[in-house]
Amino acid sequence: MTHKSRISVVCIDCKTDDLSEATAFWSAMLGKEGRIDERGKYTQFDGHKGHPKVLLQAVDHEPRVHLDIETDDKEAECERLKGLGAKEIARLKTWIVMEAPTGHRFCLVGPQGEDWPGDAAEFEGGEA
Repeated sequence: MTHKSRISVVCIDCKTDDLSEATAFWSAMLGKEGRIDERGKYTQFDGHKGHPKVLLQAVDHEPRVHLDIETDDKEAECERLKGLGAKEIARLKTWIVMEAPTGHRFCLVGPQGEDWPGDAAEFEGGEA
């Protein structure tokens, strides 16, 4: 069996309870109108086509950028990446938080793109 994965989202983590200022800055920088979701947790940018997408996220930790890796088999991808030296940090809602050997965090998420699987790489292992 095989499974597929690719970078889906570049997530800009903003240490804030209010994404308004961050949305204003990144909207102007990207030249795209940002829309904060009803919970005030995420900002999406209008007019973006293709992948990876850019997303703002309100967080309580220090600001950083992390990647969301979309995959059709999160368990198989988690095991493959642990075999490459990554660590599983946490399981939250429907995603798995991982850390690369370099210390960079990323999340494994289900397919997000309207063009899935698009240019996703294929790997051995899993149920797909």
